[in-house]
Amino acid sequence: MANSSPWHHLYKTKEWYRLRWNQLQAEPLCRRCASQGRTVAAIIADHVKPHRGDVTLFFDGTNLQSLCKLCHDSAKQREEKSGVVVGCDVNGLPIDPNHHWNRSKR
Repeated sequence: MANSSPWHHLYKTKEWYRLRWNQLQAEPLCRRCASQGRTVAAIIADHVKPHRGDVTLFFDGTNLQSLCKLCHDSAKQREEKSGVVVGCDVNGLPIDPNHHWNRSKR
């Protein structure tokens, strides 16, 4: 979350603090780590679909997931820039649904 973004002020609202708190209470573990068989506490309420300043999407509680700082600052950022989900599940299979191993054969 860059301080220079035009929507940075939204993160300072009471509505966001409540939404973030509720998200982390409902899902206290990092969703990405859990999908890879790891148990890591989440500290960030992350927007699944980037809001890019869309206030409705920003405050949409169904658009949130709980992440640890490492996943949010590394894998999630790479994913948003490249469009590729990085990582494997507990069986060693790619978690990216668009990876060719995960596509159904026609």
